[in-house]
Amino acid sequence: MTSYQMLDVRVVDIETVTAQVKRFTLADPQGRPLPAFSGGSHIIVQMQDGEQRYSNAYSLLSSPFELDRYQIAVRRESPSKGGSDFMHDRLAVGDTLTISTPNNLFALAPEAQHHVLIAGGIGITPFMAHLHELQRSGQRYHLHYCFHSEEHNAFQQQLMQAPFADNVSCHVSSLGGRLDLARTLADVEPGAHIYVCGPAALNEAVYRIAAERGIDAARLHSEAFAAEDTAGSAFTLVLARSGIELEVAQDMTILQALENSKAARVECLCREGICGTCETRIVEGEADHRDQYLSEEERAAQQTLLICCSRAKGSRLVLDL
Repeated sequence: MTSYQMLDVRVVDIETVTAQVKRFTLADPQGRPLPAFSGGSHIIVQMQDGEQRYSNAYSLLSSPFELDRYQIAVRRESPSKGGSDFMHDRLAVGDTLTISTPNNLFALAPEAQHHVLIAGGIGITPFMAHLHELQRSGQRYHLHYCFHSEEHNAFQQQLMQAPFADNVSCHVSSLGGRLDLARTLADVEPGAHIYVCGPAALNEAVYRIAAERGIDAARLHSEAFAAEDTAGSAFTLVLARSGIELEVAQDMTILQALENSKAARVECLCREGICGTCETRIVEGEADHRDQYLSEEERAAQQTLLICCSRAKGSRLVLDL
């Protein structure tokens, strides 16, 4: 289970990047350096709107070498669960936010001889900090940035300038420029690692084509910018410490069932299967894992699950609560 420290930051700039995306610049209220981070890191942003509280995870897209500020990009979701609407409509320069210290689940592989980065839409955000690291270290890389149209392009202008332009290709599907994944992956050299962040269909296509090309799964890295669907079959949840039994409805998460019943209190910062704070030990039963936090080995071991998004595979699940 991951533990996060929380800190207050001030919003010092808000920039409208596209009709649906805003970039927020955050700084320490006292002007002190913010905690160090590496490319691919995210923070959890807590938002308070009256009695309603939201927590969302956002990738850091600013340079890891400039710690006087953090930058995040927020796309307005439709429909919104509340967090993106709050960031777009309620937050103003000068406001204070509570954020977590950075955590990285999408770091660059140190053994890679070449880095092939594939971004779809707002999935470009974790790669922005990666590019600063790759430029600083002199490592070889190429970024494929895929988006539907000019109206959906959040960072093309920045990426097509020095120092990144020579290592970036933009693929605009509305103009017939859709990325040819089969050709791209066929040309990948043996020592290269491949990273993908975007819609589920893009991530799945990269993994499928890589498998067809015989690319070792250990050389593939992915991050999704939207949580998996948390709905599924209803099941019985048993709390091992108290013996309490709860019914988890098909459209409800384990975390929501616990909160509604007040049967147990479990900390969860992101509610999206990213931060790991709600990781809970499985006593009996098998989990249907839907998080982005556990490794494939940890999922297969069936020792823990993240209760904010994962469910039971069967009709009954006993947890160490």
